[in-house]
Amino acid sequence: MPRADSSRPAAPLFLICGEDEFAVQQRTRRLYGEWTEEVGGADHEIIDAAVTNSGEAIKAISRLQEALQTLPFFGSGKVIWFKNCSFLGDERAADTQAVTDSLAALAQELKDFSWGNVRLLISAGKVDKRKTFFKTLDKLGTVETLNGWSAETRDWATQAQAWVLQAIRERGKAIARDAAAELVERVGPNARQLDSELEKLALYAEGPIVEREDVEAVCVRNKTARAFALGEALGNRDLPELLRRLDEELWDQASSQKSGIRVLYGLISKIRALLLLKEMLREGWVQPTGSFPGFKGQLERVPVARLPADRRYNPLTINAYVLFKALGQAGRYTEAELIRAMELLLECNLRLVTSALDETLVLQQALVQIVGEAGPSAGRAG
Repeated sequence: MPRADSSRPAAPLFLICGEDEFAVQQRTRRLYGEWTEEVGGADHEIIDAAVTNSGEAIKAISRLQEALQTLPFFGSGKVIWFKNCSFLGDERAADTQAVTDSLAALAQELKDFSWGNVRLLISAGKVDKRKTFFKTLDKLGTVETLNGWSAETRDWATQAQAWVLQAIRERGKAIARDAAAELVERVGPNARQLDSELEKLALYAEGPIVEREDVEAVCVRNKTARAFALGEALGNRDLPELLRRLDEELWDQASSQKSGIRVLYGLISKIRALLLLKEMLREGWVQPTGSFPGFKGQLERVPVARLPADRRYNPLTINAYVLFKALGQAGRYTEAELIRAMELLLECNLRLVTSALDETLVLQQALVQIVGEAGPSAGRAG
């Protein structure tokens, strides 16, 4: 993180903030535990900074200033946690001159403070990075912003899988990579529910390693992950399952006032992944395998220089587990069928945006034409 004076050592000051409340709580609690263990002693303080009005905000700031000036006994260290601060963003409690002045005074105190063996940890929700107090924290210490994952973020699944591997280690277990990928696919971009499912898995799995079978046995499939199931049905060329999943997905879209265009884009992504895998198989860059770790090893050996710069056509920008699942499905379609599928989805897109036709009917017609009369075993010999 850039600082105005790189020669000046950073104060033991840490701000953890962001829109992902669960992630902020988990990260802050972990860091607080690490700090108190390192510092030792029993003089640590937790100050509740979740307030509802400006008066409470000013009182919380005063308690923090008092805690900073109260030295720990017997020369031991002291950790202060300013917890769940709710007046660093655009909240009503933050939008008063009195709170602004109090934060400015606190910022100056932090600049002049002789830290010694005192550490300050601040946790908050969304913060206004334009304000003086945030800029002071950013300059003096360390800031971590945790805004969570979104289904619109291209690499959210990769980030979630890395988080799962760390979270299960903290429970004294390990998890197979294909099991982690299956869990993320089932739950979607929801850290709180992922944590809940990991708790179940840690109790259920008999051995030290959580396997994919354990995930399939006890973990739910979240509504936000239904798009994966829709793509799987398309890849498997299973028309009855595909139409059932489409109805479920469109029902969710209707309840959230979102268009079927979003569903269509997910279908396009699936066909594109199948086409890219066809090309990778033809080039000999990957080989059919039932092992996810083995497949990831194959991806690491793909010649990057020969891949297109456009992310839409670069297979390595697709989540590795999504590609792995598509690997076993690529043989269900010929290349000509996949190209035709892209053409049909383009026509579907035009009909959705330029006509008043029912979007369910338009999507159903396109999918029936893509999958045809084939069942789950169609195209397997290819």
